[in-house]
Amino acid sequence: MRRKDREITGRENIEPILRACKTCRVAMIADGAPYVVPLNFGYTWDDDGLTLYFHSALEGHKLDLLAKNPRVGFEMDCDHKLQYFSEKCYCTMAYASVMGKGTVRMIEDPDETLHALDLLMEQYHHDDDTGYNPAAISRTRVYALDVTEITGKQKLPK
Repeated sequence: MRRKDREITGRENIEPILRACKTCRVAMIADGAPYVVPLNFGYTWDDDGLTLYFHSALEGHKLDLLAKNPRVGFEMDCDHKLQYFSEKCYCTMAYASVMGKGTVRMIEDPDETLHALDLLMEQYHHDDDTGYNPAAISRTRVYALDVTEITGKQKLPK
């Protein structure tokens, strides 16, 4: 990381960014070129590490790519604030971001599937006891990204 002064380390500093983010961009390889898709996500972070959970239709381009190569990169960001300093005729952007690498695995276990879907709902409905239609589960593919590398970066507003 070029700007070490903006680097964020440690779960206690990175996890608040994860909670604040609403989209995780996952990068795969398609015919030798990057293919990036924005996804809703949920997560767990325990002694085994960070795991991101996603859902989608049962088939599609991204699932085909993941079957060929489950190694991916990811990025998420939040807290964007444009700052303009008229006296210097200069502008910059405040932000917080997390990025990393890992391996995707398809979830086959019904209990883990339900747990992952609960985590997805929790990411977007913090204070609600919002449910989902159990009939949709049979039409939903759920998968996990087991994170092997993670970095955080933040530029606070001035």
